Amino acid sequence: MVALVHPAREQLRIEDVLEALANPIRLRIVHRLAAGEELTCGTTLPEVSKSTASHHWRVLREGGVLFQRRVGRTVLMSLRREDLDARFPGLLASVLAAVDSD
Repeated sequence: MVALVHPAREQLRIEDVLEALANPIRLRIVHRLAAGEELTCGTTLPEVSKSTASHHWRVLREGGVLFQRRVGRTVLMSLRREDLDARFPGLLASVLAAVDSD
């Protein structure tokens, strides 16, 4: 099983976060995760192929936007809200507000 690699809080870079957020599908994932609960990978993007969804999750994880953890055969995802707010205060709130207004 492939390890899920996440950058540490101090390794988060604004350009990686913004790149991860620069896609409408990934913005939808972030918006769904913003409710605060962990979601399974299968419930976040049921309308796209498994390989496409995996690509978007990887970009968000490696960009430092979400955290993934395995529980048995299930992968749970959550938003790295505390880390993002600590490194880039107000960024996530602004992005979510913009998504809500569209």
